[in-house]
Amino acid sequence: MLDGITPRGWLAAGIVAVTAAVTWALAGDWQVPLVALAGGLVALLAASQMREEREAEAAALARDAAVPGPAIEVAIDAILEPVLLLEGTRVALANRAARTLFGEHVAGEDVRTAIRHPAAATHLSQPRDGEPPPIELVGLGGLNQRWEMRANAIGGNRRLIHLLDRTDAHAAEKMRVDFVANASHELRTPLASILGYVETLADEAGDDAEIRTRFLRIVFDEAQRMDRLVGDLMSLSRIEADKFRQPPDSIDLARLIRETATALAGAHDGRGHDISLHVTPGLPVVTGDAVQLSQLLHNLIGNAMKYGRPGTPIRVEAAPAAGNMVRLVVADQGEGIPPEHLPRLTERFYRVDAGRSRSLGGTGLGLAIVKHIVERHRGRLDIASTVGEGTRVTVMLRAADAAVILA
Repeated sequence: MLDGITPRGWLAAGIVAVTAAVTWALAGDWQVPLVALAGGLVALLAASQMREEREAEAAALARDAAVPGPAIEVAIDAILEPVLLLEGTRVALANRAARTLFGEHVAGEDVRTAIRHPAAATHLSQPRDGEPPPIELVGLGGLNQRWEMRANAIGGNRRLIHLLDRTDAHAAEKMRVDFVANASHELRTPLASILGYVETLADEAGDDAEIRTRFLRIVFDEAQRMDRLVGDLMSLSRIEADKFRQPPDSIDLARLIRETATALAGAHDGRGHDISLHVTPGLPVVTGDAVQLSQLLHNLIGNAMKYGRPGTPIRVEAAPAAGNMVRLVVADQGEGIPPEHLPRLTERFYRVDAGRSRSLGGTGLGLAIVKHIVERHRGRLDIASTVGEGTRVTVMLRAADAAVILA
């Protein structure tokens, strides 16, 4: 043990010995210096022991830092996004999310091989001085997947690679940009038509009564189209603002269906007379917002009236369903919708036939509004269609109380 004593320790030992000798010379008694010498040696050995313990602790810490241990694995596994711990260019550790994205074999691989993305390989090959800015990786893990990759030095030859999934954020931003572009286009088209006809009327064409009447009718129709579009945009905005607040009211859906059918009786060149109601007697009330459910019915029945063949029935059904639900079905007998269009029908401004939709007074927002109303009511929406036969829209709504039945 004495081999580990430092020069400072030997100096302390010498001081203890000299102190003991001086004490003996002054006191003339061996007992006092012997006690002093023994105490000094005990202190010296204790100091040496403490030094060895500190050295052993420092060595253990160094080993733990050099080799990632179970605690580090548990810590990075708790992170939901993919995380890689690098030693040089080798992947020393990969959390559960990273192993799911890159494969279970990722640990031990070269990171440039593990990630397999040109932008990532270039970024990780650059000098590591400072904090490099994050980069975007497109197509990693899926064709439309977008990731933000951050690489940070954490001491020595080690770096921490953190991947953040930005797919949803990018999709939301694209949807916002498309929405603004589509809304601007939809508003600009009727506005350009109105301005053109007003300018024409201001010239000599306004002197002809027949031309003036025809042009004014067109201006009026285009202004109504703009009014409908603005109204739908405002309605959609209100529904989205309340999407996380479930409606608390109990609504008599059967009565609401009858009121909607009566309101639409004279619409679309008398197509309202083709509405055929099949409502189960004693239909349970539903939890909902009366204004929004009325809007949902107007949109669905109105679409069936527009796109069903003239003279064919528009079937509206309402009946109890399993799981304390109420099933609402609106079906028409029209040209139907090709299957490739069905997934996109509830997108804002999406139209199967844009020209026909506009000529019938559609804004391209009807089914988007329906979808958001159903989502706010915690229901389900399904659209099925067969080309040449027609379209069937099914909405599942929650019953207010299984025990509440209306006569």
